[in-house]
Amino acid sequence: MYSLAGLRSTLAWLLLLACLSPTAVQSAGAGDLVVNTDRGPVRGMLGGGVRQFKGIPYAAPPVGEHRWASPLPAAHWQDTLDATHFRDACPQVVRYGVTEASTVEDCLYLNVAVPATSARGGKPRAVLVWIYGGAFVGGGSNLYPMDYLARTGDLVVVTLNYRIGALGFLAHPAFERARSGGYALEDQRAALRWVKRNIAAFGGDPRNVTIAGESAGAASVCMHLYAPDESRGLFQRAIIQSAGCSRALRTVADAEEVGIDMAQRLGCTDPKTALACLRTAPVPALLEAQTAIAATRMLAFAPSVGSKTLPRQPREALQSGRFVHVPILNGGNRDEMRLYVAYDVVAGRAVTADNYAAALQAIYGANAPQVLEHYPLSAYSSPATALGSVMSDFQPSGILANCAFQEAGRLAARFVPVYEYEFTDRDAPPVMDDPGFELGAVHSAELPYEFPGFSNKSVFDGPPLKPASQRLSVQMVRYWAAFARTGRPIVAGQPKWPRWRSPRDVLRLHPDAVAVWDADAIHQCSFWRSKYPAELGN
Repeated sequence: MYSLAGLRSTLAWLLLLACLSPTAVQSAGAGDLVVNTDRGPVRGMLGGGVRQFKGIPYAAPPVGEHRWASPLPAAHWQDTLDATHFRDACPQVVRYGVTEASTVEDCLYLNVAVPATSARGGKPRAVLVWIYGGAFVGGGSNLYPMDYLARTGDLVVVTLNYRIGALGFLAHPAFERARSGGYALEDQRAALRWVKRNIAAFGGDPRNVTIAGESAGAASVCMHLYAPDESRGLFQRAIIQSAGCSRALRTVADAEEVGIDMAQRLGCTDPKTALACLRTAPVPALLEAQTAIAATRMLAFAPSVGSKTLPRQPREALQSGRFVHVPILNGGNRDEMRLYVAYDVVAGRAVTADNYAAALQAIYGANAPQVLEHYPLSAYSSPATALGSVMSDFQPSGILANCAFQEAGRLAARFVPVYEYEFTDRDAPPVMDDPGFELGAVHSAELPYEFPGFSNKSVFDGPPLKPASQRLSVQMVRYWAAFARTGRPIVAGQPKWPRWRSPRDVLRLHPDAVAVWDADAIHQCSFWRSKYPAELGN
């Protein structure tokens, strides 16, 4: 029971708070909902045990003459900004019938989530900045509920939008050569600079920032690692989820061929006026041209090498040690590519016993007979499961393969601490409707374990995890959070996660069975190294 004196004291304190200015409220404590940034004050909301601040501009709108230009600072504002709603994702089309479209070009906003409780010992919290995936042409920060990761991990979590597709990765001879093809990465770096300047006001430690991402977001993390002159000092740790970051990228010169093609499709053929013409093209027309080009060119809109934004090939950076030297947590999912086989099956391109060998031939060429010998149909429940499993081990033209994950970790581990994992929960929530074969731990299946409700939709309508998977979720977040705080994923009472020194040091993330295993043997990487030594070493 509260005493009468206590109630009077509480009422007096609440009355005092009501009279304080926004600046005074900002300094009052952990429960504050108004924070001053370097551009102006923002008002957030309390929910899910965290304070959330959504839709904070970190750069000026990339429209008009700022389209295909490096991001500029956001304008100052005087009145307190309502930061209680996510802003729209950057322009994109619906993909695989499961994502959401957008034509909103004013999209450079970020979001912050902070536990509502006071930080331990009054110290600033470690910061985790999440970069979304989406094959470089989709995704948005509004797809990721932040409260669980912030609350369970006791972290300050930041999510951000960045330009994608043609608006983020297009290269063209008329663009600034130093940044051509790299405006998406420049957006991400602008957001990281915002974090360095502002995150202390939210209770975060600007000297302890982890960048993390999945798929294209994970590849983006790698691109920041490989450009030390541009990104050193912006982060202190890196988490890479599902990106084989030692694979070769196209050059800016190669990417400019795509830019010229797009310009022609949009009627911008005169080199003297191409830039101005491209900058006035309507967003729907840009997306239509982008979709047509991507239909015949794999990853037509993706990072390219040879600019100041990204100066060297990934393997060159890793072999020479010319990358940002920070601890790395790296890995992926056991059945990554079954997802894309499923998309093909749903689209009517079935994998059968009759065409399985032909499918291998199309992917592996002269090595196909040996691949068929190592991956016979008799070892799998269906031809589609077999093909997806083979590709999840290794594929020469893609980055979503477990042997490729291990290769990047192996190279980086010569210079920095690396912690390798593999997510293997085949009872994860399905990421698509039943394709008629077992999906397993496919690409993106781990996201609901970090962001419960994740569904590729802004409504957060993904199904809940089963009890064993929920326990794994807590374990994963605690590992991730420990790594973000200290650079070592060491958690009291949980299985030890060793620093990577061999393929036997990979932590298997499996419900009620987290343990180290030999990922090299599981995915037959010795076989793949013998066939593809240039990609996997020898």
